[in-house]
Amino acid sequence: MIELKSVTVVADDRVGLLADISYILGKAGINIEGLYADVVGGKAVISMEVRDVNKASDILAKSGFKLARPDSIVVKVKGDVERVAAMLESEKVALKEAEVLAEEGEERIVAVCVDKPRKAVKVLNDVLFENLSLA
Repeated sequence: MIELKSVTVVADDRVGLLADISYILGKAGINIEGLYADVVGGKAVISMEVRDVNKASDILAKSGFKLARPDSIVVKVKGDVERVAAMLESEKVALKEAEVLAEEGEERIVAVCVDKPRKAVKVLNDVLFENLSLA
């Protein structure tokens, strides 16, 4: 079984953004296996599952796109980022770094880096960016 990893792009929302990203990756022979996108505060946050995250990240970065750190876990929360920190702390997962990728009002999309990523994914399952309903 091939393990897919996510690459997350953060860009100003505009018509054709997803088409541009798809074209760049397709031209490089990289297939998008799964995708989740949202717009918060005028910023599009697009998380894509690909087979070769390093190649996809390199190509997108060279094309001028801002990316979340490849080792980060992307979550969507309402309220303060401290909520995520508390969820992790309660399960003995150390938060090493958090970066707000986009925000509007109380809604935030945050990339977090932790010491125990697999455990963090289980703890944060309900707020994982890729697992959220599109409704």
